[in-house]
Amino acid sequence: DIDLRVKWPNDIYYSDLMKLGGVLVNSTLIETTFHILIGFGFNVSNSNPTICINDLIAKFNKEEGTELQPLSADCLIARTVTVLERLIEVFQEKGPNGVLPQYYKYWIHSGKQVRLREERGPLAWIVGIDDYGYLQVHEEGKGVESVHPDGNSFDMLRNLIVPK
Repeated sequence: DIDLRVKWPNDIYYSDLMKLGGVLVNSTLIETTFHILIGFGFNVSNSNPTICINDLIAKFNKEEGTELQPLSADCLIARTVTVLERLIEVFQEKGPNGVLPQYYKYWIHSGKQVRLREERGPLAWIVGIDDYGYLQVHEEGKGVESVHPDGNSFDMLRNLIVPK
């Protein structure tokens, strides 16, 4: 019930306010075997300089009258790996469409408008991610295009997608 969100391409946020962590994925195809290395980091109990998961648990307990216990790093790792294993199983069974609805449920970008190229550039709406995991934007009259992280940056604070 705590408002955790996913920010494309790899950040975990509290609401759309503060970054709590991130995920990095490196993949390699060797012959017929697909190897994936997944790394993740979370701000579990370090309140400064922003906020941590245990601060959010304390805030939630105060607001909702609950008694959720703070998380230890090892407990969070275990829970994360368990959920990740389930997501991988669903992905292997159903492909991207098996996990995308859950991804979009926690996605920070739904319905967000951005400017393309410059602060007064054309408006576009973020509409999803493509089959390769790139951000898709829709510019009126021009259709949907994918934004590649190696050639663009997404400045969330200014709602701006800027080609590099």
